[in-house]
Amino acid sequence: MKKLLFFTLLLTVGLAFCSCGKREGVYFFNFKPEIAEKYERLAEIYEEETGVPVRVVTAASGTYEQTLKSEIVKKDAPAIFQINGPVGYAAWKDYCMDLSQSELYRHLTDKTLAISDGAGVYGIPYVVEGYGIIYNEEITDKYFALSNKGTTYQSMDEIRSFAALKALVEDMTAHKSELGIEGVFASTSLKSGEDWRFQTHLANVPLYYEFLDKGVDLKKPATYANVEFSYAEGYRNLFDLYLNNSVTDKKLLGSVQVADSMAEFALGRCAMVQNGNWAYSQVAEVTGNTVKADKVHFLPLYIGSAEEESQGLCTGTEGYFAINKNLSEEQKKQALDFLTWMFTSETGKAFVTEELDFIAPFDTFTDADKPKDPLSREISDWLEKEEVYNVPWIFTVFPGQNFKTDFGSALLQYAQGSKSFDEVKEIFVRRWKEESEKLS
Repeated sequence: MKKLLFFTLLLTVGLAFCSCGKREGVYFFNFKPEIAEKYERLAEIYEEETGVPVRVVTAASGTYEQTLKSEIVKKDAPAIFQINGPVGYAAWKDYCMDLSQSELYRHLTDKTLAISDGAGVYGIPYVVEGYGIIYNEEITDKYFALSNKGTTYQSMDEIRSFAALKALVEDMTAHKSELGIEGVFASTSLKSGEDWRFQTHLANVPLYYEFLDKGVDLKKPATYANVEFSYAEGYRNLFDLYLNNSVTDKKLLGSVQVADSMAEFALGRCAMVQNGNWAYSQVAEVTGNTVKADKVHFLPLYIGSAEEESQGLCTGTEGYFAINKNLSEEQKKQALDFLTWMFTSETGKAFVTEELDFIAPFDTFTDADKPKDPLSREISDWLEKEEVYNVPWIFTVFPGQNFKTDFGSALLQYAQGSKSFDEVKEIFVRRWKEESEKLS
């Protein structure tokens, strides 16, 4: 009888372990380091509600694609990962599950935003974001109140072109001691892996206008396999404005990180910084932050293009959730259950709105669910402005990380004075073609 009880106990424990194995949880491979801790908290909340653990792993900045290549082939591979648009799908399509019949896709308000291939849907956008030049209204108002300023501008509402921005910035630089700043712009972060604001986000604007001129179809890679970088001069003008009116000498930018730039802005050492709505948490969490929530606003990235007085912010998404189709049915179901809970349950939606500050593109969210942080609210407001056209995210079709890395390296060398901008343009055009050919 004792032996029978002993083996019964062993069998019970074994079955318990087997049961646990079946509910081993979800492996979520996260793209955004700046919100890694928030995703980890969300995972804890989900496990408390459902009993299903979610393991969040985050790649270091600038290493997502490289790290995913090694993770995706492991026995314990990610169940949820992210692709950054059509180019990302082309690279990872052998791992992307068809989500066209999922509840999450049914709730997507604009189905054209999804990454589709034929009748299948392989990437679902989870956030609408935007970026531009963030400015501190307290500092710009202080400038407008100067009796000896060299411009006639009275408010930021009048800054509707590159020419106006240049005149404003250069005169603010001339009065920086009176304004209590070290430079108008935060440092241009050009450290490798930290240069995405310029080798990707800023480059989006000239490419948008070039593609517009050529009638490029973003769903047809052959139409943009080669680029001319025809608006390179506009890119250079705005980039130079950053470099020449900054907190940090341009020869020292190779060691600057995005966090450094955001801290400079938060501490009032500068008046402006290029970044997106996701950056507000970085500003608010800086110890000694001086920026008031109601004084932080956006300005578009002007490069001197025609009709830019009506140009809005750069809005779109590069964040698309994908499910690893090569896992078990149970693992795929658990992954989809987690994402569905995140965007449909009251707990999940509250976290998305109040903690992640996402503008979520699902019909489960109402006006009352709009993010509370000021930059995300500004994105929502810009999206609703009928008198402006917002610039879509073209960089989702940039031909891979190698192209971006090489362009970023060339920008650093230009800033340091070891390359001409003509050389930078040549690298941009040549490396675009070379990397596009690899994708074809």
